[in-house]
Amino acid sequence: MSTTEMKDTKPIGTVKVADNPDDSGIDSPTELVSGIYVDPEKEKAALRKFDKWLVPVAFCFLVLSSLDRNNLGNARVFGLDEDLGLKGGMFGNLTTVVSVTLIVFEIPWVIAVKRFGANRALGAALLMWSMVTLGTAFVKTYPQAIVVRLLLGACEAGISPGFAYLFSTIYPQHSAGKRVMMTNLANCTSGAFGGLFAYAVQTMGTQRGLAAWRWLFIVEFCVTIVVGGIGWFVLPHSPESAWFLNEEEKETMRLRRLRDEAFRGGKDEFDSKWIKLALKDPFIYVCGLAFFTSSVAITGFGVFLPTIIAGLGYASLQVNYMTIPVYVLGAISLVTNCYFSDKFNRRAPFLVACCIPVIAGYLTAVGSSNSHAGYAGMFILVLGVYPISTLVVAWVGTNMSPDSKRAFALPYFYSIGNLSMLVSSQLYPSQQGPRYVTGNATSAGLEVVAAGLYVASWFILRRRNAQKKKLIAEGATTNGQEGDRSLDFMYGL
Repeated sequence: MSTTEMKDTKPIGTVKVADNPDDSGIDSPTELVSGIYVDPEKEKAALRKFDKWLVPVAFCFLVLSSLDRNNLGNARVFGLDEDLGLKGGMFGNLTTVVSVTLIVFEIPWVIAVKRFGANRALGAALLMWSMVTLGTAFVKTYPQAIVVRLLLGACEAGISPGFAYLFSTIYPQHSAGKRVMMTNLANCTSGAFGGLFAYAVQTMGTQRGLAAWRWLFIVEFCVTIVVGGIGWFVLPHSPESAWFLNEEEKETMRLRRLRDEAFRGGKDEFDSKWIKLALKDPFIYVCGLAFFTSSVAITGFGVFLPTIIAGLGYASLQVNYMTIPVYVLGAISLVTNCYFSDKFNRRAPFLVACCIPVIAGYLTAVGSSNSHAGYAGMFILVLGVYPISTLVVAWVGTNMSPDSKRAFALPYFYSIGNLSMLVSSQLYPSQQGPRYVTGNATSAGLEVVAAGLYVASWFILRRRNAQKKKLIAEGATTNGQEGDRSLDFMYGL
């Protein structure tokens, strides 16, 4: 159907979607919902500006957040344990407590983004977590380290789910993956840069009476407050009032919002009913459990990669720069998988396929005592570990509607996944070195479980779509449900 034909017909209560959506961020040449027409070219122009301004800022925030949270692993390599008197599982506990406050505060932060705007909520988070990072440089005891890590998790909890929420509200199903990808691309970048940065700081040695690992957090604070502070001023309050849009583009975004409200049958006001509907949705729990089991691999990998490499027999000076090529390969795989997943508008097949190299990589480390084989295993598993968490977040975010349900369901889903940190942070205690067989074997086994759960999640959505299509074919106009469960919404598979 041509754009002209669609514009002339203006059907009420239906959405016309092209069979082959392009990659511009628009689901179809045009969409008509309840008579509200949004010019496709103006919509493309507006979304290009979000790509130009919002996506780079999100990337910077996410890199800085990941760097400040995960460089504890690099700091450990050159003296953190000794200076703080950490023994046994104490280092793992420092990672565990971050996950506790991350889980607790994710939902409130995303609701704050929806209610107060991205610039206010995420800007406040930046200011608070940078101050906590600075405080980390001056801890002297294990209890003090526990406190700053708890605070860091509380302050950073909204960054990743907050931007994922923004991307899933601005971009449609088939193009959200490349934007949500910023989270793990940031993890790869911070992993590579963090290793290089830590290596440079390590060569400084003790300066002004402060150990090298303390300077790591001091310099990170300076970078975060300067670079993040600039990005803070770029963040928009809302998609409809973004300062970088002209008046015509702001009106286009306003019409998109009105169109979506009409599509849902009313204004998108935060109502407790959406929380109840999210809590009753089996898809959230099945896919959330899959996210949990697969995230054990990624959270353990991100924090403990330096520990794993050190445990394979490499000198501490080598460890930090040996992580860099692993993360570079991870970034390449991430971009490739997200590009093709968006291109074909499919999530589940890519999720299951990416589980395979993760399983193979960890089993390689388990099966051989050769340090070179273990290092090679890290290159294998990184082919899948980052694409998985990106694709599943994009999958869930774009399959939740309206925004009020998404504002609760997405961080709730994140919280289920982040429970994995309680497991992964305990998988690599120093007494199990140098091969960490238990940790690597556990990660591999849980990834097998994750693959099965992703298949189950696909079956749930496929069955829902089939039921809706059957009712529509029979002439039904409603199935008595709301949001994404209504007849007007088709799930992306």
